[in-house]
Amino acid sequence: MDKPQRGYWCECWTEDLTEQTRPVLRASFDAYSAPQADRWVAVALRTISPALDPDASQDAWEWLYDGRITTRKALLRAEPCTVTLTQARTRLTWTIRPVIFLPLAHRQGAELPSCAHDFKPHTEPHTPQQAD
Repeated sequence: MDKPQRGYWCECWTEDLTEQTRPVLRASFDAYSAPQADRWVAVALRTISPALDPDASQDAWEWLYDGRITTRKALLRAEPCTVTLTQARTRLTWTIRPVIFLPLAHRQGAELPSCAHDFKPHTEPHTPQQAD
């Protein structure tokens, strides 16, 4: 990839609803098409649905049959989407956001500036100074 490319940034978060803690990022995925992005959520939902309680499982399958179409249409309009389920006291949230992926500069085969070769690492361990 040598130029910016449109895509989708996908994340899966969990949150314990009984505690005053922040949500925890469980997974992330970079997708380069709307079908790839919603497929990531669909695979996760199909994988966990047998372990969900009946209400959460029903919500998962409703999204898989109907909500996925709505999600795909929104992604094609470059709109962010969220899929949320609640299992017992845990909220699971998948987010999909349109993004532009920027290419990264690779150092392989690149000529470094001459000053890069002047760097000499410290030989003594760093010790923090104490404040007076």
